[in-house]
Amino acid sequence: MLARAAGVVDVFVTTAGGTSGNTAADDYTYVVPPAVTALSPNQGPTSGGTSVVISGAALTGATAVTFGGGTATSFTVNSAAQITAIAPAHAAGVADVLVTTAGGTSANTGADDYTYVAAPSITAVSPNQGPTTSGSTVTITGTNLTGASDVTFGSIVESVSSPSFTVIGPTQITATVPVHAASAVDVRVVTPGGTSPNTAADDYTYFALPTVTLITPNSGPATGGVTVIVTGANFASVTSVAFGGVVPQASP
Repeated sequence: MLARAAGVVDVFVTTAGGTSGNTAADDYTYVVPPAVTALSPNQGPTSGGTSVVISGAALTGATAVTFGGGTATSFTVNSAAQITAIAPAHAAGVADVLVTTAGGTSANTGADDYTYVAAPSITAVSPNQGPTTSGSTVTITGTNLTGASDVTFGSIVESVSSPSFTVIGPTQITATVPVHAASAVDVRVVTPGGTSPNTAADDYTYFALPTVTLITPNSGPATGGVTVIVTGANFASVTSVAFGGVVPQASP
């Protein structure tokens, strides 16, 4: 078949009896190859499932959309300049998104690169406990933390976004703990690769502020030595008791 410019041409057959007549039945259409100029978003989790808008040209009549050789879960041709496709699962790394039509398959360019990002995971939160008020800083250690878009303290239903956090590197984030009721909560990190799974390593415990309601006896000699019963609430995590700023020595 000869190369031609895009458009409709007539196919004629010539024999000793002459040349076939021109009818609609002999029309042959040359189709320009498709081109991909942009992907939005251009990254997502290795599990797939991300809806990706593919922009380009000559996309009408697409018969296949592939991500790194893997067939898109599904796709819809919105127009000659746009396709919406669901990314399939793929190993972490860069994959070329190619569109195939009657005109051929789009050429591989930097514009069609789609990056599959491995899911983040948390291996430790330090410290892993603190007050119900905000302001404490924790260090979150894990893997694939680069590109974190959110850090939450609490369940998905009642998650509370951390007011601030800094991604130190792929294995570490520092975050300011938000206000939360007293309880044990899960710390989660969200990246383009997904949300870190819930494990015991991401547990953070909020403790309510202790309160003192009664001291018995409430007076004694300056030499000390008196046993005092302190009554109140939220004493479960006591680390010290101070009298005027002085912490008594532990009994031998």
